[in-house]
Amino acid sequence: MLNTSSGATVVIPARYGSSRFPGKPLVRLCGKPMIQHVYERARGSTGVTRVLVATDDQRIAETVTGFGGEVWFSTKPYRTGTDRVADAARELPGDVFVNLQGDEIPLDPGLLSDLILPFLQTRAVMGTLMRPITDRDDLVNPSLVKVVTNAAGEALYFTRAPIPWVRDAQPGTVADGLHYLHVGLYIYTRATLDRLAGLPTGPLEEAEKLEQLRALVHGISIRVWETRQPSLRLDSPADVEPAEAALQRLVAC
Repeated sequence: MLNTSSGATVVIPARYGSSRFPGKPLVRLCGKPMIQHVYERARGSTGVTRVLVATDDQRIAETVTGFGGEVWFSTKPYRTGTDRVADAARELPGDVFVNLQGDEIPLDPGLLSDLILPFLQTRAVMGTLMRPITDRDDLVNPSLVKVVTNAAGEALYFTRAPIPWVRDAQPGTVADGLHYLHVGLYIYTRATLDRLAGLPTGPLEEAEKLEQLRALVHGISIRVWETRQPSLRLDSPADVEPAEAALQRLVAC
């Protein structure tokens, strides 16, 4: 069991060159760049000891330092955000690291706490969060990742497909207690994060474009905890206007 007083270092991987939404970390919501919203909410979470943005872009780095944030800078190519986080972690102290996506804005500080606090009290080596699906559109949306778990709360699979499929119901039926959305943040021990970065990309990860499948394929157990805390994710420019409206409704901005 980990030392519960040690807390976790949050690393936020942020690239400028997203294929679907170039410059996404710097898009302004309620007068602030998105990366600032993510950073500030991480800083306010129980169990967090340090937050930094890992980026390869000078514009992002200058924005983060401009609002008083900490930056880890590297222009090396990385397969995924996990690999960028792992490289940053090699230069940082601490035993526990959180990978918080730069386009996932926690709308309540309890979101990260729902991940960090139980992880520190277990023998898990990697963990993530899930949230109940209540809307059919979310279930069938391939941009939203679904997860199924075993009786011990460990991930069986992550996919963009609508799983589990309820055979005797109408297609796309959402069943209470069966359908869960994967919330895209991860927590790891240092050793697990370093091991994960050294593993090859396999066919499942390549097909689904989901880096967490690398862990499952190579036998790394991922503990999944349920959260009811909201977050806001941006995937394309079309998400900006509704995201800003959601921020205005849910938080002071």
